[in-house]
Amino acid sequence: MKSICILGATGSIGDSTLNVLRKHPDKFRVHSLTAHTNADKIIQLATEFKPEHVVVTDVDAYQLVRQQLTVQNTQIHCGSAALEEVVAEATVDLVVAGIVGNAGMASVLAAVQAGKTLLLANKESIVAAGELVMPVVQQTAARIIPLDSEHNAIYQCLGSEYQTGVRPDGVKSITLTASGGPFWQTEASQFKHITPAQAVAHPKWDMGAKISIDSATLMNKGLEIIEAHWLFDMPNQDINVLVHPQSIIHSMVNYIDGSVLAQMGCPDMQIPISHGLGLGQRLINDASFLDLLQQQQLTFYVADTDKFSCLQLAREAMVVGGTAPAILNAANEVSVAAFLAGQIRFDQIGQINDRILNAIQANQVESLAHLQDLDIEVRFKTETLINSQQ
Repeated sequence: MKSICILGATGSIGDSTLNVLRKHPDKFRVHSLTAHTNADKIIQLATEFKPEHVVVTDVDAYQLVRQQLTVQNTQIHCGSAALEEVVAEATVDLVVAGIVGNAGMASVLAAVQAGKTLLLANKESIVAAGELVMPVVQQTAARIIPLDSEHNAIYQCLGSEYQTGVRPDGVKSITLTASGGPFWQTEASQFKHITPAQAVAHPKWDMGAKISIDSATLMNKGLEIIEAHWLFDMPNQDINVLVHPQSIIHSMVNYIDGSVLAQMGCPDMQIPISHGLGLGQRLINDASFLDLLQQQQLTFYVADTDKFSCLQLAREAMVVGGTAPAILNAANEVSVAAFLAGQIRFDQIGQINDRILNAIQANQVESLAHLQDLDIEVRFKTETLINSQQ
């Protein structure tokens, strides 16, 4: 049996992962579950799966869990440092990184430092800290299996050719597909009128608010370009993006002989997660099977970087390198939160990201502490810019 640590167990990635585990009690045991503020849900999950460890990073939520969780032999820990400790335990075989945003960066780095097999849904860790993470992967022989549907599709197409951070022989380029979100056909002039409720209503995927907004701005696809650069050692010019509204083809690998391999499936995160958990072995899950006759049509469009400026900003940040992706990522987290809070308009997300990216000098990434200090600086300057516009 494989022993699994699930970071962000109460979120959407945690939900999908645990749904798969429920179908395979003979193959996996839950070593540890983590949460931030959702005390009720982590108590429910710990009662069901009886992990050795539960980590709660919010102090108030931790107190509730301490009082109410009565599972025998489950240790309860508080704080972010405990995340790094549980992922490094010798008995952990697989780490599922489902914490959203920069909050998951330290635990991802700890997992690769410990040489773990990391099932990665937290793209921000690679986007912001790729210069730190990937050299450690090579040193420790850690393995990163991407869970994002697009990167997992490439991983599935490459099969045994995949090696974390190494470009496979014979690959000419890769193509990431984007659903386009809810507004890919909306005129840019209407972006100023878009509400948070409209922006989180993704037409294909059931995701959290932040990632749903990133999908609506195509920033999510921009971050995926940077992630693909690190995972597959691909330069900017060899990473293509096509809008594919049906979200059936999740990505493609284009080979030097003219062959194109694509991974297809219904839009359900259980598919990439079950494949990741199976380490190449196919596992049964609750995802629906694809019916191409019912689908009938698959369409593709050029991604409009004039209308969706965040996509182009991500490419620019990747080319500049160093701390530029971390700057963009932090600015975007703040601007998305401000939009969700009603402080700025939808069309201002890209504008603010652009201004911050160009206002702060990018440098070489020195350490995780360096990135954490930079994150504080970027967030402060982004919040200051937002407040000046109100």
